[in-house]
Amino acid sequence: MQIPEPRLRDAALEERIAQAVRDIRRPIGPADVAARTGIAEGIAQQLLFALARDGLLAYTRQGLFATPQAMGYQVCRVQKSQRGGAYLIAEDGGEWRAAEDALGGAMHGDTVWASPQRGDTAVVVRVVRRANETMVGTLRRAGKRVYLEPQDRRLPETVALTGSLDAAQEGDLVAVRVVRWPEEGGLQAQVTEELGRAGDVRGEMNAILHTFGLRRGFAQEVLQEAERAAAQDIGPALAGRLDLRGARCFTIDGADAKDFDDAVSIEREGDGWRLGVHIADVSHYVRPGTALEREAYARGTSVYLPGVVLPMLPEALSNGSCSLNPDVDRLTLSAILSFDAQGEVRDYRLCRSVIRSCARLVYEDVNRLLETGEAANARYAMLEGDLREMARLSERIRARRTARGSIDFELPEAQIDTDAAGEPTDVRARSRGVAHKMIEDFMLAANEIVARHARERELPILYRVHEAPDPDKLASFAQFAGSLGLRVPASEDATPLALQRLLVQAQDRPEYPAVASLLLRSMQKAAYDPRPLGHFGLAAKDYCHFTSPIRRYPDLFTHRVLARSFEGGDMAALRGSAQAAAAQASERERNAMEAEREADRMMMARYMSGHIGETFDATVTGVVEWGFFATLDNTVEGLVHVRTLEDYFTFNERSQCLIGERTGVRYRIGQKVRVRVESVDTQMYQINFVLD
Repeated sequence: MQIPEPRLRDAALEERIAQAVRDIRRPIGPADVAARTGIAEGIAQQLLFALARDGLLAYTRQGLFATPQAMGYQVCRVQKSQRGGAYLIAEDGGEWRAAEDALGGAMHGDTVWASPQRGDTAVVVRVVRRANETMVGTLRRAGKRVYLEPQDRRLPETVALTGSLDAAQEGDLVAVRVVRWPEEGGLQAQVTEELGRAGDVRGEMNAILHTFGLRRGFAQEVLQEAERAAAQDIGPALAGRLDLRGARCFTIDGADAKDFDDAVSIEREGDGWRLGVHIADVSHYVRPGTALEREAYARGTSVYLPGVVLPMLPEALSNGSCSLNPDVDRLTLSAILSFDAQGEVRDYRLCRSVIRSCARLVYEDVNRLLETGEAANARYAMLEGDLREMARLSERIRARRTARGSIDFELPEAQIDTDAAGEPTDVRARSRGVAHKMIEDFMLAANEIVARHARERELPILYRVHEAPDPDKLASFAQFAGSLGLRVPASEDATPLALQRLLVQAQDRPEYPAVASLLLRSMQKAAYDPRPLGHFGLAAKDYCHFTSPIRRYPDLFTHRVLARSFEGGDMAALRGSAQAAAAQASERERNAMEAEREADRMMMARYMSGHIGETFDATVTGVVEWGFFATLDNTVEGLVHVRTLEDYFTFNERSQCLIGERTGVRYRIGQKVRVRVESVDTQMYQINFVLD
């Protein structure tokens, strides 16, 4: 039924109306909604039309409104695979298969209403929200026909192009905007931007940036605001701040870091320690209602891709006035924590402060000093005593966190080096030494204290929450882990400590990386929330992100709340915006992580394309019906397809292994193999191995 165009929109009233319709669980008319909500009937009707057009409510032939579920529909996301086939994934985890002719014009990623049919199938009855209004791909010509070949193979194989192509040529990577959908007479799009040549590393990186909506630069208004903010005299802001410019504060970061969020200091205090965690006071420079604030909110996070950094804030702030560079005065928020001899916090102070970092230290140099006593220069030598005290405190903090059940997966991360042209020159596992763990321990401790402080005072910060694992996913993991002889706790007994002990069981086994990875996948995803729901993985009652406001919006928001609380200011506006800020930050973080994974895959494929025919030691890290995935020591993963194996293999799902019918040979997770790089698809980022 045709839904009239609404003449009114109001987000707060729409939520009240939507809740009223959800509560009634049957079709309802505008008059009934008005009576239940106290909203005038005419206004209620217009907002009901708006909700129906957005796909949040159904509009019946009788002029009534209902939730999709009340009409027998499921709200689903279309999930297509590169191997073909489509699944409709419901919000509650339900899953149905859908044939191509049952999709109703829906494409991968779209949100739809689905009508379940017999068995495990469903048909799409309405496309609610399109996920691919823009696409990226390679421009192709076939006679007079011009079309896009999308990079994402889960999208249609070809998309007809219309309108001006400007200077775009065959083989160019382009971005397009959809102007007509399949159900409107065939999918059609227009070129909006040229990204470079297909196969060129810069063009491929531009394509990834466009796909994930990431921007390299900043609008002129934002840059000008940043320059003005960075140039301001901090003198007037010193009043009321704790002056720590005489303390030995210093930063420890990677060799290539340019933005320094955090500095640390330490003193002995009786039989314990007094640790200072000093964080850049970004909230002093980025004020509500400014273009800088809107930009930080929209970006949500800095994004780090191989050879490319996309900062949340312009460099005038991120690398300049906010960065805790050595030998300059910097405004900070400090968490000063007093620890006893066992590494437990016995007292703390949170305050505005000013510091003057005395040194910019590098992880690798600190590791060398702590391990061998070799000082990279005079500043390291001067700070050796402080660094050794920090190492002692770090050990105690970590021991306490481990004792309560904090889970450390210890999975290797890729370090991808690039040359001036952006091409990958090396891929290796990133090393984490004592210095990395030390700073991590201090940041975690500060984050926990800030979260506890906020919860006890009901301050509207953004908590970092991590809920307990989904029982079904944990049961699936338990089946696999049990096949390895590991003792797996029942779902109701799966405390953080129990799962940590399971990893300890596996830590010296070749299957450990796979066990840790599969356990991690069975976990819920961490997110931001205005409610203090705790952090399962850290076994922490209270947790937030406070220590990286230069590169994470939630930290900036939390700083703003703390600063307001120090002044005794009104929290109403911050409290009212916390839910939306948490949702936005969570979404932007997920988007950044997906972009980083995609960029890593692209770079790894390009790197391995230069090693075709070479052999490597590898570990089986995943098994599927069509083969097994093997991971090299440098973290690169490739597929050994069953067609390359000298037998007919069947897949045993319970034990996650392939079994040769004739030979009885098994390939299972954790097994060591020797592989040869057979081929690399640098467009699809796929690496194929064969056994050597």
